[in-house]
Amino acid sequence: MKRIGILTSGGDAPGMNAAIRSATRAALYHGLSVVGICRGYQGLIEGDMFEMTSRSVGDIIQRAGTMLRSARSPEFTTSEGQKKAVWHLEARGVEGLIVIGGDGTLKGAKALSDLGIPTVGIPATVDNDIAYTDYALGFDTAANTAVDAITKIRDTASSHGRNNVIEVMGRDAGHLALAAGLAGGAEYILIPEKPFDIQKICDGIQKGYARGKTHSIIVVAEGVGGYSGPDESRYDSVGFIIGQEVRERTGLETRVTVLGYIQRGGTPTRQDRLLGTMFGSKAVEALIQGDTGKIVGISGEEFRMFDICEVVATRKPINEELYRVATLLSEM
Repeated sequence: MKRIGILTSGGDAPGMNAAIRSATRAALYHGLSVVGICRGYQGLIEGDMFEMTSRSVGDIIQRAGTMLRSARSPEFTTSEGQKKAVWHLEARGVEGLIVIGGDGTLKGAKALSDLGIPTVGIPATVDNDIAYTDYALGFDTAANTAVDAITKIRDTASSHGRNNVIEVMGRDAGHLALAAGLAGGAEYILIPEKPFDIQKICDGIQKGYARGKTHSIIVVAEGVGGYSGPDESRYDSVGFIIGQEVRERTGLETRVTVLGYIQRGGTPTRQDRLLGTMFGSKAVEALIQGDTGKIVGISGEEFRMFDICEVVATRKPINEELYRVATLLSEM
């Protein structure tokens, strides 16, 4: 193998630039040339590529987002779009591909692998919903950002005696809400994987007030489903639905904060920089060794390769011990 390509796709995540930097410099160290593919799969099927050098990735390890940029590509989901992608890779002499992103991105990597392109995936999503790996790039930074927001909101909540509903990212996974909520001391954490009783939550809040408690924090994953407030069409997010229900059922002042894309920004934490650096280097080594059709992941303290077919076909379970402790503390 003499030439590889690198692309990022889907939602950006802190640590992506660290992985790009590491993969580029590791490849150059091993005598490979590197092609940067801009705007993910959309850029790939349009041939939007450039030659990367060590200078191309200077001073990016501390930056969030992705210097290769990202874009959605409905065309790539079609067989015709995928054939275009393969054609452009072959035309540029790209013999191996490193793909950085979340679940949808890794499904695209599997498609290219099935078409004969040696591919290695790097998990990168603040949702942390990629199976087999303990952590994906961006999760630690996003969780710390959410914890910081929860802490600041608690300051004003306690000053004014308000309930606060804080909506965090997570789509259909509650890993971020659970980690941030537990670390931030939230009284209640609502996630897609677990059913909840809104009346029980409201009863608990009122009992707390009866004991002299002046405020409560409820952390809600954006993907919490199966719940409809009195007029769901009025709101853009489940956080506002929950907030209105708490306000109406308890009669207590309740404010709602949707953290949104703020969780994707900010300088990556030490953990995300280290993970990105190690993931990038390991991905290059895997390509050189022919260990492709896989993703790089971390299990405990060990970096491992996992079959991409199994990864994209498996739903990552919630940490039941974290949830047990969160539930226990919410009842006090």
